[in-house]
Amino acid sequence: MADATRFYIGGEWVAPSTSVTTDIVNPANRSVVGQVALGGPADAEAAIAAARAAFPAWSATTREHRLAVLERINAALIARADEIGDAIMAEMGAPLGLARGAQAGSGPQHFEETIRVLKDYAFETPLGTTLLQREAIGVCVLITPWNWPMNQIATKVAPALAAGCTMILKPSEVAPLDAAILAEIIDEAGLPDGVFNLVHGTGPGIGDALTGHPDVDMVSFTGSTRAGIAIAANAAPTIKRVALELGGKSANILLPDADLAKAVPASVRGCMLNTGQSCNAPTRLLVPRTTLSRVEHLAREAAEAIVVGMPTDNPHMGPVANEAQYRRVIALIEQACHEGTQLLCGGVEPPKSLEHGLFVAPTIFTDVAPDATIAREEVFGPVLAIIPYETVDEAIEIANDSPYGLSGYVWGDPDAARNVARRMRTGMVHVNGASLDSAAPFGGYRMSGNGREWGVWGLEEFLEVKSIYGGA
Repeated sequence: MADATRFYIGGEWVAPSTSVTTDIVNPANRSVVGQVALGGPADAEAAIAAARAAFPAWSATTREHRLAVLERINAALIARADEIGDAIMAEMGAPLGLARGAQAGSGPQHFEETIRVLKDYAFETPLGTTLLQREAIGVCVLITPWNWPMNQIATKVAPALAAGCTMILKPSEVAPLDAAILAEIIDEAGLPDGVFNLVHGTGPGIGDALTGHPDVDMVSFTGSTRAGIAIAANAAPTIKRVALELGGKSANILLPDADLAKAVPASVRGCMLNTGQSCNAPTRLLVPRTTLSRVEHLAREAAEAIVVGMPTDNPHMGPVANEAQYRRVIALIEQACHEGTQLLCGGVEPPKSLEHGLFVAPTIFTDVAPDATIAREEVFGPVLAIIPYETVDEAIEIANDSPYGLSGYVWGDPDAARNVARRMRTGMVHVNGASLDSAAPFGGYRMSGNGREWGVWGLEEFLEVKSIYGGA
């Protein structure tokens, strides 16, 4: 098992400045699988100083040099994929197939896309007699969550390296093991000392010192909207760039001509993927009221077909990732029931024989009012709200009536679905079950954040633009 009790600063594995640690808990059985050190301001200072010292030389390296480094890291991520997957399975409860597949596989996915972009990216372009130069923004703090840990690390680390930035990665203290493996890989990849630094800790303990530091040029954060607001406020006095990928309550509109036999089961599975712990999960299912009974039947069948179990048994769905999140999910289910929202299936009782872990059954509420708590709050668990509508215009209005705007989904005639997608106020829309595209921008509107990750947009988040008049 990877060691999260040490930090990687200035090209060396070092002891934290504090002796404080906390348990890394496997949510499937509440067993302790390791310890993570909780660093403090002194560790933040050391990591930032190392990154600042390394920036001039690293930002001046050639495209070819950075490509070679990225390719070495990517090759090692592929070689250690099962180990990374097993770490993710242990630290946040992802089922074996998901942990070794999409979770661990997202690292190479984003490194390979960054490599593709970097090979042909124009860092200098003429604009008449002016030369536009794109250059590394500087020292970056990268803060990542526990739900898709390697995915979010890769979408930040890969483009930051490609841009010529230096960085301090602070992964979630709940799921730090895969980040420790990446640090081992980077140590062996031959980066100059200080280009990549890894520290662990909580937001108040070390995060505030990182995000507010005047020698940090950019903060890239993925996580809750609440934490994103706090980070933006902490960074504001030094006017640093802040890129935020935050929460969501994505609407999934089934048009009147949608193939319900296909769309409903796919929508339920999509909501429950990763135990519902995805910021872009389709958690609001909007259906024509005339089809509500049919949708309920299909949704219940789909939910009951989802196998919930121990991650090592490779079920469809594992536990909620940690105690705090489990309590939030249960509390929101209880609140919905208290408000009189109709429970179709699931609820607060854990699946049989899984009472010792943080398991929640696939839960569906139906005939949900658009203003109900369960239709407004991001649950971040395996909970779906079915909301009936009368007209397509009303469905779009309901979909857009949210403080969030990360993703959306539409099922039906392709042309009609695309027209609806154009009217949805979200950063992304999936038409008829289309998958994510790692070359396309990932990000949202309003309280779902700002900035974009993935592909060329992910690279440009880490670049400044300079106008050199008379330079072309």
